[in-house]
Amino acid sequence: MFLWFGLNLVKQIFATGGRLEVSSIIAPVVQDRGALEEFADELADRAPLVERDVSRLKKAPGDRDLLADLFRAIHNIKGDAALCKFELGVAITHPIETVLSRFRDGDIPFTELLAESVLLAVDRLELATDVLLAGKPVDNLHLLPLIQGLERIADADADRFAEGCRDLIEAVTGFPPVIPEISSKAPKIAPQLEDNKSEDLQFFRTLALQFESRSPLFKGRTMRILRLALETNKTRQTPVDPVQLEAAVYLHDLGMMFLPESVWLKVGRLTDQDKQSLRNHPGYGAGLLQRIPGWALAAEMVAQHHEMPDGAGYPEGLGDERICPGAKILAIVDAFEAVMLKHIHRGRNRSVLRAIAEVNACDNQFAPDWIAPFNLVIRRTIES
Repeated sequence: MFLWFGLNLVKQIFATGGRLEVSSIIAPVVQDRGALEEFADELADRAPLVERDVSRLKKAPGDRDLLADLFRAIHNIKGDAALCKFELGVAITHPIETVLSRFRDGDIPFTELLAESVLLAVDRLELATDVLLAGKPVDNLHLLPLIQGLERIADADADRFAEGCRDLIEAVTGFPPVIPEISSKAPKIAPQLEDNKSEDLQFFRTLALQFESRSPLFKGRTMRILRLALETNKTRQTPVDPVQLEAAVYLHDLGMMFLPESVWLKVGRLTDQDKQSLRNHPGYGAGLLQRIPGWALAAEMVAQHHEMPDGAGYPEGLGDERICPGAKILAIVDAFEAVMLKHIHRGRNRSVLRAIAEVNACDNQFAPDWIAPFNLVIRRTIES
């Protein structure tokens, strides 16, 4: 049954020169929600295997068993998509299979650019699936340039293959293929503070570093988030009090330490109960700040940093106008760090490129007037 479904859907999609109808890419329709949910569950299990195998194959490109594992993982995702009649999933994975076949045949090498293209494509498939299940538009995912780019590199001559990968990555993400790591060194803090404020900040920083020490994967996260938050704020002539913003960065995730480690250090999908527990964490850090004189603005930022402009955030479901600017900055930089952590959980080094690409793809979750300054900070990082 599976083979029949798979072959027929592939034939339908690629009957006209291997191209999917544009409308099915830019405005895909969920024909069977239950089937798409099943696909999402399978993809959540298989995507980490793809990431793991790509990482290993980069180190040992001659390992035929590793290639077979990667090919099988991609093939299974395509099969799952075909079985669930999810055309978009087939359209993304089919050219990846072709590319891997060409590598297996010795036609092209397994390079960093190829690896990044494959992983970016799987990232976008995960995002598209989640967005469709949430009933939201996929406009920001750049799915048409992604599939067109994958088809081009699947057919490209060997001497044009690297250029095709670079073009694909930049067309989908808006950034060049290689972005340096974000520094985890403490940024320069200019303001001279009153003694009590300085002591408070030192205390808050100590708490943040204590939280950071709970997992080796968190190393450097506090200063990365602080640097990005302050520089993003500075890009817009510092409308948010940088001292209050610094305090908010230190304590925004402090509440995690009051939750079971099995929840906030969990690898993989969260249960509904896990998600409900996590919704409580902004209140703990905000509560501490509210009880210390002089930190009301920072408390507000911490309390609201998981709110979204469309009202779909938590804990209060605030709309855009009720979310303070500092919380909007914190939401973006915190999500950026969370995506990098997701990738390293899967057995690969942090990918700044894919993290910034995912944040921009989900920019309807963030304040649009702060996305552009954040992107500018990343571009300055590239150019420095």
